[in-house]
Amino acid sequence: MSVTAVEGFEAAGIASGIKPSGNPDLAIVATADRRSVTAAGVFTTNLAQAAPVQVTRAHLADGRAAAVILSSGNANAATGDAGRADALRMCTLAAEGIGVAAHDVLVCSTGLIGIPMPMAPVESGVPALCAELAPGPEAGLRAATALMTTDTVAKQSRADADLGDGRHIHVGGMAKGAAMLQPAMATMLAVLTTDAVVGPDALHSALERAVQDSFNALIVDACTSTNDTVLVLANGASGGPEIGTSGHAYHALVEALSTVCDDLAHQMAADAEGATKLATLTVRGARSGDEARRAARAVAASQLVQCSLYGQDPYWGRVLSELGASGAFLDPERVDITYNGVTVCRHGIAAIHDETALRESMTRRDIEIVCHLHAGRGEATVRFTDLTHAYVDENMGTS
Repeated sequence: MSVTAVEGFEAAGIASGIKPSGNPDLAIVATADRRSVTAAGVFTTNLAQAAPVQVTRAHLADGRAAAVILSSGNANAATGDAGRADALRMCTLAAEGIGVAAHDVLVCSTGLIGIPMPMAPVESGVPALCAELAPGPEAGLRAATALMTTDTVAKQSRADADLGDGRHIHVGGMAKGAAMLQPAMATMLAVLTTDAVVGPDALHSALERAVQDSFNALIVDACTSTNDTVLVLANGASGGPEIGTSGHAYHALVEALSTVCDDLAHQMAADAEGATKLATLTVRGARSGDEARRAARAVAASQLVQCSLYGQDPYWGRVLSELGASGAFLDPERVDITYNGVTVCRHGIAAIHDETALRESMTRRDIEIVCHLHAGRGEATVRFTDLTHAYVDENMGTS
């Protein structure tokens, strides 16, 4: 259940002093043999991209990497030329520590925006971190723990897939994220590993598909971060023919990556800052999948809908209003809405239902909302949370 679940990868995590609390704040994932392997990444759509995002994009130009160095406690965002130099220095330190080229190291950071990176603990911490690299679940957990900022638990996952030709591939992953969660993506870092034999183009395509309905279908506060990054390294240890951009093997790779990404996204939603509800919203019957996603995201990003969930109120009028304002086509007099399997709106008007049963179900943590537009076959699902006093308390200062 970790980024080291795939044979041929090692990890480590330590406390270097970036965080005043003294909690772990530096992590690394690397190939066990220190060779560069196929790599791909998906990044934030925010135009104010952090220095680590800029550097990692450049280092991924050749589609290969040997390691990922990660820090938490400081985002190294909105830090200009000095920030880019610090991100490059982190790559150089990691490269020297494990004996690879600096351009084969990717870098990620998470934490406070607009504050210079504290490089003194990084300078001493990265060599110590590299010395701790090891295989196995304990090393993977230490790395995942070092990513945490406002997270309360480390987030790890793994999945296997049958390629249909006698081969099996494995995917492991770790992530962090508990707020600023909004497609695309969330305020999150994720590193995945796999033993699939795959080229850069096919791996990037598979990762984009995996992210689409997992990290990009997760909303907590409708804020897109400066640092969002999902990376995958593929060492080819499974052997056999190279996976292309189509066919059974490709779809098996997409499925395995999607399973890990979806599990990590679910863990993020469950750990969201101050949340008391974890809602799964499905829009069915849209004219297309894109329109279904647009409608679902509009509802999930609505503060009014989120507040009603906090109040355990199945206020379907707010949901219908957001569907109508989303830009997706709908005839409001054909829309059906259910909360936890109870139909509260049919054909755009209130439906008679068991109010006692529904009220009881709204006290649970997990809430399921289904909206049927009856306009086509498009369908999409997003996860989101309620908006609580605790979330405001957490974020009313620098966070």
